[in-house]
Amino acid sequence: MPPVSSRLSRRALLASGAALALAARAQSWPTRPIRVIVPYPPGGVSDLVARAVGEKLATALGQPVIVDNKAGASGTIGMDALAKAAPDGHTLAFSAISPLTLSPFVAKVPYDAEHDFTPVASAMVSPVLLLATSACSARDFRDLLTQAREHPGAIRWATSGQASLGHLMLEQLQSGAKVRMTHIPYKGGGQQITDALSGQFEVLSVNASPALNAHIQAGKLRALAVGAPHRLDTLPGVPTLAELGYPAANLSSQFGFFAPAKLPATILERLNAEIEKALQAPDVRKRLVASENQPTGGSASDFARTVAAEAQSTAQIVRAVGIKAD
Repeated sequence: MPPVSSRLSRRALLASGAALALAARAQSWPTRPIRVIVPYPPGGVSDLVARAVGEKLATALGQPVIVDNKAGASGTIGMDALAKAAPDGHTLAFSAISPLTLSPFVAKVPYDAEHDFTPVASAMVSPVLLLATSACSARDFRDLLTQAREHPGAIRWATSGQASLGHLMLEQLQSGAKVRMTHIPYKGGGQQITDALSGQFEVLSVNASPALNAHIQAGKLRALAVGAPHRLDTLPGVPTLAELGYPAANLSSQFGFFAPAKLPATILERLNAEIEKALQAPDVRKRLVASENQPTGGSASDFARTVAAEAQSTAQIVRAVGIKAD
């Protein structure tokens, strides 16, 4: 058997050789088309934003950027594909952070949310509106809480599903305001909106969109509050839940770009810089704002801290309430 020092020397050489090879690949990156996985169906806002940013990246990096829609299981199918990809900067994902910060705490996922990904760049926040239907007599948010206290369980709150962001908002509000409402979980947002317009329940929480804004302007739905960092430009009179005194319920969907774990630092820095430039482009920002989203941005480390903090706070909510996915 070779001496221990010889074995250690060989291991050190192998390790240094692997590091040098990785560094060489990073310097020549990208060498082929870049794939951006979108874990949602084509045609949605996330798909459109990924394509808009992808066009800018293709120009800046000199390689085509191909959007690959891998929908299903609340985004976990697409994120699993990312986790299994090589960390060479040629495979990214544009996703809500919930497959990393919510799904692992309410269902079994095929990846390690904490260790299998590299947060690259924050892109946008999709605000969550709290809306009243024709079945709700509350004049505003305060009146809604008053009615909920006077008639526990009578107000029905619809969300896009069990263990959804809207469900977390409901639970946080019930806990903070000491009220009780009845949760009505749907299987996605389509039927939820249809039933809202016919007054099948009193309130709903749903991501903001131009279509919803049209219903609000037509008087078919009334906006009571919004979960977002700041008020919407299109609904300036609607306060955030933080303004109303419930910061823990002031939840919104955050989206960004991710890569597999162990992405070389040089590639991470370049990707973050180019995505930041793309998000600042007037046509991209116009598209974000038109879809009722709020542009974000920042460094990769800032985004990583945001994801970690969101995961920690979500875990606390889920454990306290005992939320489980269907």
